[in-house]
Amino acid sequence: MSIPESVVSATEGGENIIREVERLGDKMRTVRSTIGRIIFGQQEVVDQVLITLLAGGHALLIGVPGLAKTRLVETLGTVMGLDDKRVQFTPDLMPADIIGAEVLEESESGRRSFRFIPGPVFCQLLMADEINRASPRTQSALLQAMQEKQVSVAGTRHMLPNPFHVLATQNPIEQEGTYPLPEAQLDRFLMQVDVTYPDLEAERRMLLATTGIENATVSAVMNAEDLLAAQRLVRRVPVGESVMEAILGLVRAGRPETSQYDEVKKAVAWGPGPRASQALMLAVRVRALLDGRLSPSIDDVVALAAPTLRHRMALNFAARADGVTIETVIAKLCSPYR
Repeated sequence: MSIPESVVSATEGGENIIREVERLGDKMRTVRSTIGRIIFGQQEVVDQVLITLLAGGHALLIGVPGLAKTRLVETLGTVMGLDDKRVQFTPDLMPADIIGAEVLEESESGRRSFRFIPGPVFCQLLMADEINRASPRTQSALLQAMQEKQVSVAGTRHMLPNPFHVLATQNPIEQEGTYPLPEAQLDRFLMQVDVTYPDLEAERRMLLATTGIENATVSAVMNAEDLLAAQRLVRRVPVGESVMEAILGLVRAGRPETSQYDEVKKAVAWGPGPRASQALMLAVRVRALLDGRLSPSIDDVVALAAPTLRHRMALNFAARADGVTIETVIAKLCSPYR
């Protein structure tokens, strides 16, 4: 891997960080290949979820049934060596079913006291399956956990494990009986990952691998400490001035109030906030590391603009009636940087 001297000299402990980047790159190649034994033809989806985890964020996976969203999360938990749990969201799911509750206990001496019983949110990787089927009250219970990595029960705060990540799934076609996620909660997801159908060759390999006598299994490649170390390394990666300006320019151009594009002013009801810039800054660093580069480029910004921004923007009614989509708006925002 060839790294410009100017970049190395601008980085504290240049030689040290290069070695760390190389070790992380080797480990992530093993992670990718291991996941590929279970998940077929979804390399971009896998990469985006890995970027989310290494950036320390949460991901919302949207796709029709049968595209291995649940399988992907389960496989990630095993390969990354994380304590993972799964919650199936339903309309009757209560906040206590997720975060836990206090129960009244009586000792042998007759003394009564409350004891907190942790819910499934007390894990390192939480899969919130079909998150939009839970009521807003239950969804709000998850909001504090996602943002603050702690929950409050009966006025007492309980810290969640570190690391803590939420990978939520959502079905885009069965909307009857669902509750749309509020904008505040959507903004807590670092990325919205759209899971599409596999190509022909990948689906052929999947058929051969999953309908035989033996099913492939995976084992841990990393552990929680490795993930935390990788997240610390990501924040040490230098970002050039041109990349930073591209991030700021792209995000601010998506807001009707500050956009230079008439299309955005006419079509967008509200645009991405500052959290979008933070998410994109972290995401491009991770993408560079996964590609064996020490510093991100503008190409990384363009590649990750859609998954980082699509859930942080909304079109007005007139734009939707005219057939405008968020993807076309984001493509317009990226056009000066292509």
